[in-house]
Amino acid sequence: MSPSPRPREIGRVSVSEHPDSGLPGNRPPAPVRLTLTAPRRAKPPRHLADLTMAERRDAVAELGERPFRADQLSRHYFGRLTASPEQMTDLPGGSRDRLVSALLPPLLTPVRELACDGGTTRKTLWRLFDGALVESVLMRYPDRTTICVSSQAGCGMNCPFCATGQAGLTRNLSTAEIVEQVVAGARSLAKGEVPGGPGRISNVVFMGMGEPMANYKAVVAAIRRLTSPVPEGLGISARGITVSTVGLVPAIERLAQEGLPVTLAVSLHAPDDELRDTLVPINTRWKVAEVLDAAWNYAAVTKRRVSIEYALIRDINDQEWRADLLGRLLHGRLAHVNLIPLNPTPGSPWTASRPRDERAFVRRLESYGIPVTVRDTRGREIDGACGQLAARDREDRKAGAR
Repeated sequence: MSPSPRPREIGRVSVSEHPDSGLPGNRPPAPVRLTLTAPRRAKPPRHLADLTMAERRDAVAELGERPFRADQLSRHYFGRLTASPEQMTDLPGGSRDRLVSALLPPLLTPVRELACDGGTTRKTLWRLFDGALVESVLMRYPDRTTICVSSQAGCGMNCPFCATGQAGLTRNLSTAEIVEQVVAGARSLAKGEVPGGPGRISNVVFMGMGEPMANYKAVVAAIRRLTSPVPEGLGISARGITVSTVGLVPAIERLAQEGLPVTLAVSLHAPDDELRDTLVPINTRWKVAEVLDAAWNYAAVTKRRVSIEYALIRDINDQEWRADLLGRLLHGRLAHVNLIPLNPTPGSPWTASRPRDERAFVRRLESYGIPVTVRDTRGREIDGACGQLAARDREDRKAGAR
């Protein structure tokens, strides 16, 4: 292993003067403007999943029904995974359509679904009530089933290597629009539509389109619906839920106080401020040291190990000296690194690291005693990276209009 070049200090992190540092001379374009506040748009229809159990009972009573009907309706939606009034035989015939219409309106319409890995990886493009597009990905493994969900239509963080970031932010999703992505996946599993026989969702990752922490209220409410037992929610373990963020420090600090032992995943992608300012533009507001301090506080409060997400981009952030710097930042912390071979977006000049560089990066991190995994690159042949399928649909529609 060749020795690392000596870094020069910038603030509380180090930047190498190595010629392959990914800095001036080999630097990506300057970042564009961040959008932290979602545009104001019409709200989706009210849905049972938007409401607490007490609010559902009040809503049912307003419809002239006895409050316990809310429990029955909730059990159908979260327990039996149905929104079909024909299947709700325990509800009075004259009430079913009214209750379903008022509290279980359709929120997501499938536009396109692609599958690979023998059908065990399924990506769905959904159209929302206002025409906005979002994506979810269901991934079945031998020991678990994970669904990756979107929290916003588009994203305002403008990370230049991300298809969603380049699309810009359309709007925040409602709590129910987030939950419905999980329920739709759970319904497919329960019906045996995914190879492997009927099953259940065990893991939910907020790593689809959008920055979850920029839609904080709806995301936390969605987590409560997902983790509450039936009939209040889906009954998924909080320890099976991961919330990803590019580093909105105040929101990380707030999440630590919610009493929800979910896993925090920090999309770091560079250990030094100079490069991260470009790769993850929110870094111009909250620097690497601030983001990691908030992450370590989260780990201390929740006793949950933090996942450090790091997309390996060829010749940009995959140098061994950067692995050394990352190792020094994480050594002795309750954290592990999830290396992500970049899934290139159409037209992007950036691509995944060379296998030899990936292996060297892993070795360097492991030399600091840091647990490292390399993410399974499922879904590449079905535009698996978040935002790619939506971008392809937009291009197809433009081509059709010409």
